[in-house]
Amino acid sequence: MSDPTFLIRLAEDDDDFILALVPRFVDFHLPAWRKRHECIDGIRKDLTRHLEEQPANSFLFVAEDDDGTPVGFVHLQKTQDYFTGRVNCHISDLAVAHSHEGKGVGRALLDHAETWAREHRCHLITLAVFPGNERARKIYEEAGYGADLLRLAKPVH
Repeated sequence: MSDPTFLIRLAEDDDDFILALVPRFVDFHLPAWRKRHECIDGIRKDLTRHLEEQPANSFLFVAEDDDGTPVGFVHLQKTQDYFTGRVNCHISDLAVAHSHEGKGVGRALLDHAETWAREHRCHLITLAVFPGNERARKIYEEAGYGADLLRLAKPVH
């Protein structure tokens, strides 16, 4: 069986599709101090801002299947490395439609991000993932991602 291929293109009139995937970002065990609805609201607000304002260093790409149906998206941002000052690519958001989970869409989006980062002379590709998102963490690790900085949190009461 051959690997599935997906057309990955710049997002255009895909706001509804992209925003409909926001609940996928919290579809696993969250840290005790994180409220699911607050995470959803924050992610939706951030994505809406990027979709409406289209900041200079923000790029959203949509993956389509053979029928032209959107099946996932990745949001890339050019950033500056704190330590070296070099240009990095940050995967701010990556989500796959539940109906296409496990079909290679996430991996295709990661491959696209890597190609894009190489073309834009980025030194590193970074991303953040909740510890409880074991499925995504496994995909990232299999794609060669490893810990760079570890962010710890503690609620202050």
